[in-house]
Amino acid sequence: MTVELLRNAVRPYAWGSRTTIPELLGRPVPSPHPEAELWMGAHPGDPSHVIGPDGTERSLLELVETDPLGQLGARCADRWGGRLPFLLKILAAEEPLSMQAHPSAEQAAEGYAREEAAGIARDAANRNYPDPTAKPELVCALTEFHALAGFRDPHRTLELLRAIDTPGLTKYTELLAAQPDPDGLRALFTTWITLPQGALDELLPEVLDACVRHVKERGEFGTECRTVLELGEAHPRDAGVLAALLLNRLTLRAGEAIYLPAGNLHLYLHGTAVEILANSDNILRCGLTPKHVDVPELLRVVDFACGDMPVLLGEAVGRTAVYRTETPEFELSRVEWAAGDRGELDVHGTGPEILLCTAGELLLCSDDGTKLELRRGESVWLPASDPGVKVRPVGQEPAHLFRATAGTCPG
Repeated sequence: MTVELLRNAVRPYAWGSRTTIPELLGRPVPSPHPEAELWMGAHPGDPSHVIGPDGTERSLLELVETDPLGQLGARCADRWGGRLPFLLKILAAEEPLSMQAHPSAEQAAEGYAREEAAGIARDAANRNYPDPTAKPELVCALTEFHALAGFRDPHRTLELLRAIDTPGLTKYTELLAAQPDPDGLRALFTTWITLPQGALDELLPEVLDACVRHVKERGEFGTECRTVLELGEAHPRDAGVLAALLLNRLTLRAGEAIYLPAGNLHLYLHGTAVEILANSDNILRCGLTPKHVDVPELLRVVDFACGDMPVLLGEAVGRTAVYRTETPEFELSRVEWAAGDRGELDVHGTGPEILLCTAGELLLCSDDGTKLELRRGESVWLPASDPGVKVRPVGQEPAHLFRATAGTCPG
């Protein structure tokens, strides 16, 4: 049986939770430091390790590099140059992340080549493109998950700006009103994130005071205003607080997902989720972070298309929900067994897969009868050469499984 458990890297970013990931992995709670992301995959920055039957470990990145055909399969290895195209994560956001966007494939390739030619170290703080590949992503909520994502319809944003109107805000409202379309959003967004600090220090307190009044008056945009106030308290002199007024405010329930293509400006606020993304760590930040912010490069990447962000429920196929997107790098599926359901799931793919258990306990049986138990928080690697496994719950408790695979979209 070639399906093997993974030991995965934890990223200790400051915005992470001290309880979510440790509890999921069965470790003492709280952890000494915030734990923000659990990475499952073969990214060079923090590859997973495959645990062999004898307890020995080997880097998944090394396995893929030395045996791309066996690990990835011919189609995947050829399409992605011997590189695992996706990365799976658990996100545990206790505090808001930075406001950010990710490049397209063409932008990533050009930016990576430019920074390589300039001699910027790949782990340098001012590096925008540590990878030559795009970074589309999909996030699926495990708990109630809060986010800002994509530019709101400008007519609706005008209603918000007029609802919190102050003397200092009026000229910016008029700027958008004169052109309530993507070009108008670009003009307003660019104006705000390039404001001199002195002008920003005058405008922001006025806007925040207006948001306080709107919340006290139980105005229509109370949720949006409370979010801006929270960001303003954490980042009192940051232009990203103003930019948050332009984005859709979303609350996802467990099992709901959003897809973030290249250029989508977004900010995860709070909650726990499973995220799948192209195997890249390219990030262009807008603000709300002490990390590197490159405004000119960000403006080259951001897509100002506007409107509601679609919330994905997944295409139902039996007990499985498949979150289909336009990206060829990945596809995510969620499998749920109700309490007492002992039905089997056949996993017979033609490419590599990572299976992640997020609830209950599962039993994996290979075609030759070999068995492996998968507990909550554990994941396994299924190389393309594996003949396939059957998965079923152990016991009577509900069980949840996420399947990460290469995408079926041709791209």
